[in-house]
This record gives sequence, C-alpha cells and structure tokens, in this order.
Amino acid sequence: MINSKYSPLAIAVVMGTLASAQASAAGFQLAEYSATGLGRAYAGEAAMADNAGAQWRNPAMLTYLEGTQISGGVLYVEPNIDVKGTSSTLGYTEAKDIANSAPVPNLYVSHQINDKWFAGLALGSNYGMETNLGSDFKATQYGNEAKIMTVEAVASLGYQINDAVSVGGGVRYVTGEGKIGATAPFSTPLPGGINVNKGDYLKYVEGTDSSWGYVLGAAWQINEDHRLGFAYKSEVMMDFEGHGEGIGFGFAGKKDGKLSVALPATAELSSFHQLSQQWAMHASINWTQWSSFDKLEAEFVDGQVSPIKTENWKDSYRLALGTTYQLNKELTLRGGIAYDMSAVDDKYRTTTIPETDRTWLSAGLTYAFTKQFTLDGGLTYIMARDASITEPRDELDEKVEAFGTFVGEISGDVWIAGIQANYRF
Repeated sequence: MINSKYSPLAIAVVMGTLASAQASAAGFQLAEYSATGLGRAYAGEAAMADNAGAQWRNPAMLTYLEGTQISGGVLYVEPNIDVKGTSSTLGYTEAKDIANSAPVPNLYVSHQINDKWFAGLALGSNYGMETNLGSDFKATQYGNEAKIMTVEAVASLGYQINDAVSVGGGVRYVTGEGKIGATAPFSTPLPGGINVNKGDYLKYVEGTDSSWGYVLGAAWQINEDHRLGFAYKSEVMMDFEGHGEGIGFGFAGKKDGKLSVALPATAELSSFHQLSQQWAMHASINWTQWSSFDKLEAEFVDGQVSPIKTENWKDSYRLALGTTYQLNKELTLRGGIAYDMSAVDDKYRTTTIPETDRTWLSAGLTYAFTKQFTLDGGLTYIMARDASITEPRDELDEKVEAFGTFVGEISGDVWIAGIQANYRF
C-alpha cells in the first residue's frame, strides 16, 4: 500500500517521521550516484563525461565515452539527525540519530556501437532511508518508524548528430519496498469506547510496487573548451500495493489497498568550462517538481478512501559550483559547493518529512593507475539548517488528536564518503 522509491514520500509521509530525507537532495531524494560527482558536489553533472556514470544524469553524455567502459562503486551516507520539542500531553521529548546510516551502491556500463550511436545501462538508487524515533519519544502519534529501499535500472541510447550536438534518451524501471508506522505514545481510552495501549499502531502501512519512466538529454559542445548539457527525467507514478492497519484508519485488523504517489519530474541545466590545461569549472541548476506532492490518500479495496496528510510542497531548486584541477597525469583533484533549497515552507514542515535547506561542501580526487584503470574518491559534509516543526497542521482524526500536539525542531548534519572504480576496454 505504500512504498518503494517514493516510499519516503509515501512512507514517511503516511505518518511518519523521516529524517533521512535530509541526507542529500531536497525532499526524500538521494543525490548520490557516483563518487566522481560527489567530489565536486555534483556540479555540472549533465555536462560531465568522466566515466560511464555520466549517463545517470544525462544520456547524451554517452556520446563522449569511447569504446566500452564500466564504472562501479559505493557511497556511504552517515546522517546525524536529531528531533526535540514539547508534547502538549507529555512535555519535553527528544530523539537522537533518528536516521540510520546506509550504503548506496551503483554500477554503470557504456558501449560505443559506432561513430554515431552509443548505448548504456545504469543501476542505482534515487530514494532510500531508514529512521526510528524509538518507543520513548513522546509524540509517536505522528510517526516513529520508516524504511524505504529502492532500485532503478536505466537503459539508454545516445546519438551524436554532429560534432557540436548530441542527444540521448532512456527507459527507467523503478522498483521498491517500504514501511511506515505511527504508534500511541501512552495508553488511554479513545472516543467510541476504544482502548489503546502504548505502542499500539495508530496507522501502519507497507507495500511494494514497480513502475516505468523515461529520461531525455542533450549536449552542446560550444567549442573545444565549453559545453552545455540539459537533462529531463519524467514523473513516475507509483501505486504502492500492500496493506494498512491501525485504529486511525477506522477498521480492525488488516486491509488491502494502495497509495498512489507521483515521483516528481526533474530537470538539470549544466555547464563545463576548460579554463586552462589544468583548471576546469562546472556549474548546474536543478529543478524538481515537488508541487506535485500535495496530499496523500490511502485507497482500500472496499472503496474506502482515507486521507493521510496534506503536504503543500513547492517546486525546489539546487545550485552547485565545482572545479577540477589536473595536478599531474596521475592525479586529478576536485572541489565543490552546493545549496539545496527546501521543498516546503516553514509553516508546512512536519515530523513526517523534516525537510529544510542544506549546504554542501565537497572534495574528491581521481588517481589513474593506468590509461585504462582509474579510482575515484569523494567526501562531502552537509550542513542542514535548523528548522521548526509543528504537528498537526491538518484537522486530525479524534483518535490521533487525543494524544496532543507537538512543537519542536529538527537539526543535524550529514557526512557522505564514496569510492568508485572505472575501467576502459
């Protein structure tokens, strides 16, 4: 009934607490797709062609990859996210390190078919998180556990129209699973003669789904030293099918159903500039159509439609600037800075997804062991702006309202480290 790639949204939104969403891009996206790009804060990605991983952001960049290439690696995300505040019924409460650490693996293969056509296959993840506020948190009625795991496979083709212009496109297959739960913070009788014990589910949903989307891209080689790239990823509709349970839904036991969530469309405009033989600069602006994330409703097999939450999100932007310095023929150095704008205004933020602005500081390097084999490393520190949270913002079912309100703050930071191996045949 919920889950998968959009699980963070669906899952954490359904009722919960999400914090891992702050680990990278806006909302519940994972920006991490390669250690190479990590080292420059993912600046200029739609115009970069370092290795086979370039296809993940822009399939047109396949046309810059000669022969057959393979890249694979892993990024490790270490979030340190805390929530603290006051419950109107139980007083001060806090939960530390609510977002679990996690590895994010990736694998990319590119192949030059002829002088004009290029093919690629990419495996990675755009969404993933696991959070737990624990049973001692005093506002668990708004969510205290969430988990999402997703995988995306993309098959792409690139075509070089002429020496200056290339285009590309790909088919995306997204599959995933997830869960989210909200429990009673204390035992109490509820309206309607219902007795609930501490730890009982008010709402719990889990499910799985697979769906399809597409990606389009283009590149313009203005001259030998300057290049522009543009990429667009379509919205992907996920119908998370599974079950829901909990007195907050108004029925006993479990019931089959689904939660439909649209993974938002995204676009990226990037540039690459070779300033000298050693120095290069790159920049990008990213747009995500988070305004499509307006509200969540659970649809059960018997026709019951249960509102879960309104979100009132807005489109968000990401700005990034990076540089590359070729120290010598073996060693390449990178650095970058980025600013992720929040997809939600302060008055709409909730414990469901404690979304806020983030600033990235990144550094990385590549060491060429041979002309065929290189190894990349990257490290990023993300500073998240402290942000207020007020629950509820919506009218609540009286069963949830009986446990009181919550006013608090989300704070924290994130470390990301990555390593990637690249080989050219």
